[in-house]
Amino acid sequence: MKLVVGISGASGAPYARRLLDFLAGPGREAGIETHVVFTRFGKLCWTDEVGTDPDAYGFPTYNPGDMTAPFASGSARFDAMVVVPCSAGQLGRIAHGVSADLVGRAADVMLKERKPLLLVLRESPFSLIHVRNMQAVMEAGARVMPAAPSFYSAPATVDALLDTVVARILDQLGVDNALMRRWDGRPPPDARFAQVVAPTPPLEQT
Repeated sequence: MKLVVGISGASGAPYARRLLDFLAGPGREAGIETHVVFTRFGKLCWTDEVGTDPDAYGFPTYNPGDMTAPFASGSARFDAMVVVPCSAGQLGRIAHGVSADLVGRAADVMLKERKPLLLVLRESPFSLIHVRNMQAVMEAGARVMPAAPSFYSAPATVDALLDTVVARILDQLGVDNALMRRWDGRPPPDARFAQVVAPTPPLEQT
């Protein structure tokens, strides 16, 4: 698989970090070819929220104005793209075909080539404009998922909590992973998952 990872300017860069951690390890071993592009504010958020050098992963990394990048053209035959986190502004530009930067152009290429495009939206609450933009990109063929972590796997660390979102990203891309405990209809055998709020007593009958 040839994968583009776009990182835009919304709080949530640690989600991108955990995704790149996976792609640099099991993903690389599985033959996934990863290319990375930051928006200008995406790089700023990474610096503030992660603080490491993303070049250390060894992935080809492109600046947001580089329209000569291979995935700026459909003829390069990339297989999929994920934007994580995806800002509401980036969502709007993608929804309206505004290729103002390389992330937007790459997303436009994925849509026109009918390739998987996953937007991990990091915004709250949603305005009606956001909802309509989500509808537009979904009608065009993209998938939208919020950066909403889950708790049924009893994550004990921040990274484990982030992985509940990253696992779902990889699932949507068709990439096998074991980043979190899968739901099997039963709560995990772990005291951390115990109910922390006392159950509401039944109403007294009068």
